[in-house]
Amino acid sequence: MIGTWVRAGVIALGLGAGAAQAEAPFIVVQSTTSTQNSGLLDYILPGFEAETGIEVRVVAVGTGQAIRNARNGDGDVLLVHAKAAEEEFVAEGWGIERFDVMYNDFVLIGPKSDPAGVGGGQDIVAALTAVAGAEVPFASRGDDSGTHKAEMRFWQAAGIDAGAASGEWYRETGSGMGATLNIAAGMGAYALTDRATWIAFGNKGNLEVLVEGDPRLFNQYGVILVNPERHPGVRAEAGQRFIDWLLGQDGQTAIASYRLDGQQLFFPNAQIRP
Repeated sequence: MIGTWVRAGVIALGLGAGAAQAEAPFIVVQSTTSTQNSGLLDYILPGFEAETGIEVRVVAVGTGQAIRNARNGDGDVLLVHAKAAEEEFVAEGWGIERFDVMYNDFVLIGPKSDPAGVGGGQDIVAALTAVAGAEVPFASRGDDSGTHKAEMRFWQAAGIDAGAASGEWYRETGSGMGATLNIAAGMGAYALTDRATWIAFGNKGNLEVLVEGDPRLFNQYGVILVNPERHPGVRAEAGQRFIDWLLGQDGQTAIASYRLDGQQLFFPNAQIRP
């Protein structure tokens, strides 16, 4: 009988521990591949988790997919880099409010031989015009990510329908930034990438940054709490704590202090919260 009570107690303790573990607070952050591939989130999240006890589970996909996931209620916080799409997300009632968090920039990379002759330039539209004119390989993510959206804006500004050359000199990978850069390295192709992913990318091969410094290459990141009125399952309180931390002194300092090879990858620009 005593053995039965002991076993029952052990089972009860086990169930209690399991329940406590299941109830540990967490949030799901829908984010872009650049925040993950660059190593930024791995660097800053432990500070937030240690301070609050809230685990952050990141889904790193292209910005377009992250926004669709959040619209479907598959996340509590959205952290991406396509401001117009983010503002639309809020205007349609899927998110509460959008805040600037940090920025970096896009760069055009390509083979050191530079067959399009764009190296050293700053005008991204002129550079893409030259790439199209020379019909040299260009690797596009083609995945509706923030980087792909920016690339499409630049092609449009150049008056070029790059998609019409799909499968020829214009190659759509349908992949994340790292995979697209690997393809570009293998093909000796040009590609648009955010600078943080480029700095963290290990397989540069014969590729280098050829065009940078155009103000149009500015790359802003924003954060939004998913609207709990649309999706009652949203962990609004915990999600807001993460946003407040990210926009506060601790989060902004953590972002600024992240470096690779001595280079700062992201530059905080939130309105600091107390």
